[in-house]
Amino acid sequence: MTTGVPTSTAPRRRSPARTYLPLAIAAWLILEIWLLGQVAGLVGGGGVALLLAGGLVLGAVVIKRAGRRAFKNLTDTFQQAQEGRQPTAPQPGKPGTGNGLTMLAGLLLMMPGLISDAAGLLLLVPPVRAWAGRRAARSLERKMASAPAGSFGDAFQQARIHYPDGKVVPGEVITGEVIREDAPQRPDNGYRPPLAP
Repeated sequence: MTTGVPTSTAPRRRSPARTYLPLAIAAWLILEIWLLGQVAGLVGGGGVALLLAGGLVLGAVVIKRAGRRAFKNLTDTFQQAQEGRQPTAPQPGKPGTGNGLTMLAGLLLMMPGLISDAAGLLLLVPPVRAWAGRRAARSLERKMASAPAGSFGDAFQQARIHYPDGKVVPGEVITGEVIREDAPQRPDNGYRPPLAP
């Protein structure tokens, strides 16, 4: 006798990203190699080696600067919290924001290949970086909003319901506890319920 949840015998449908991503990576690698060969025919092997070495050095400098900015932002946030002030979120478009995309630009510059170097240089342009950041944020929010209950996306969305200053934002209560406005407030002892049941 078997008990449990019935399982579907139908094969799972493969997402388009899982189907086409390996093909896109293979095409990109072939195009990078072909382009390096074309440039080597024009400027010689030494010129290509200098281009690749320059990309490696520039990428390392970009990553180092973005890492320092991110660490400075982190220490500033900790200092503000220790002083009892509410940490201020960085304003979009101001220096010190977009460190993740800047690090990605440095990583693309460090990768051998001219297409990845061009993409890394494009990400260093502030309007392009801001546009890419907005697109990535919107895509992430759409994915998280459509996440099924009990998944990582659902837990992430539930964690975002509460502001860090303790104010409650209207949303689901995952502990099953009913919150009433006329109920006496309990002191906060630092306990936070788990994100998922």
